[in-house]
Amino acid sequence: MSLTATPRSNRLHIVLLGKRNSGKSSLLNALTHQQAALVSDVAGTTTDPVYQAMEVHGLGPCVFIDTAGFDDEGELGALRVEKTQKVMQKADVALLVCRDEEVKDELHWLQLLKEKQIPTLLVLNKTDLLPHAETVADAISEKAGVRPLVASARTGEGVEEIREALIRMASETVQPAIVSHLVSEGDLVLLVMPQDIQAPKGRLILPQVQTLRELLDRKCMVMSCTTDKLADTLQALSRAPQLIITDSQVFRTVYEQKPAESLLTSFSVLFARQKGDIDYYLQGAASIARLGKDARILIAEACTHAPLSEDIGRVKLPRMLRKRLGEGIRIDIVSGADFPDDLTGYDLVIHCGACMFNRKHVMSRIESARRQGVPMTNYGVTIAWVNGILDKIVI
Repeated sequence: MSLTATPRSNRLHIVLLGKRNSGKSSLLNALTHQQAALVSDVAGTTTDPVYQAMEVHGLGPCVFIDTAGFDDEGELGALRVEKTQKVMQKADVALLVCRDEEVKDELHWLQLLKEKQIPTLLVLNKTDLLPHAETVADAISEKAGVRPLVASARTGEGVEEIREALIRMASETVQPAIVSHLVSEGDLVLLVMPQDIQAPKGRLILPQVQTLRELLDRKCMVMSCTTDKLADTLQALSRAPQLIITDSQVFRTVYEQKPAESLLTSFSVLFARQKGDIDYYLQGAASIARLGKDARILIAEACTHAPLSEDIGRVKLPRMLRKRLGEGIRIDIVSGADFPDDLTGYDLVIHCGACMFNRKHVMSRIESARRQGVPMTNYGVTIAWVNGILDKIVI
């Protein structure tokens, strides 16, 4: 992705679901006016989920996810359907595509989408092949309790109505701001950003870039420094910053040096609020005090970078936890999509800031933990708690 492209995590995620040969891929191409998906008359052309990031007029930056038919068969088909189910964890909006009035499977998936609170458009596609499309739509409406939009990806009939419905749904899917709730126009904000071995060469990490952009949009005055230059930077300023945002791993160092009147938070904490359920994260951090010396903890990273020396998730955070709880605790680490369905063997889940995930994906993991009665928190909140300053930072 280029430096000017919208990160996938900030794009509206639209998943297309339906049986094989229902025309999902053709509909995707018709909606985007591009050959974004491979199309064939052979049922089951789409196997693994296909992600297509693009800009669509009215929708803005979005990601369409084309999936395998949920009526796929056999052992391999079952694996494909399982992948389709996992894709639902990321869906902000769903297009559920029907091909005829036999909608028993579609009704099952419609119920799943409802349970996951995913806004869904029901679409009757391939109406150019249905001589009585409106009658079929009436039959589906009676069974589903909602009338499908009638469309033909081949002729373009109804495609604009689908696009307009998606735009209306997208307007209701608003991701919380990162830092705007803590600042006002004209505020002086200091960013403390260690440029150590974990920092990518020649650029800033995504949370820093996104936070900086939002501060500039809010007409704040922004200064930045590395940890070792914090004291010099504060001395050079004519007044104390209203807000200091730091990398979580130097929370204690920055807290000890900050002016009393300056508010303090971290990039990870800000993203915990934007991407997740901050109240559940705070409860999760408080549960650390109740963990025993044989506790089992899961650390989950959203990205799949190669681990480096002094890696925050794989080295520094486990070291802090073992110092606090004892060397006997067991810590498992997963990354990317490798998040277990069964969390009942864990006493706590600690997630990264999840800058690479959209909010729906993070919330699906939180709901899984909540449903199984497992406390969950995130890197920044955990580090603030371990350092005894969680009640002294702003969220």
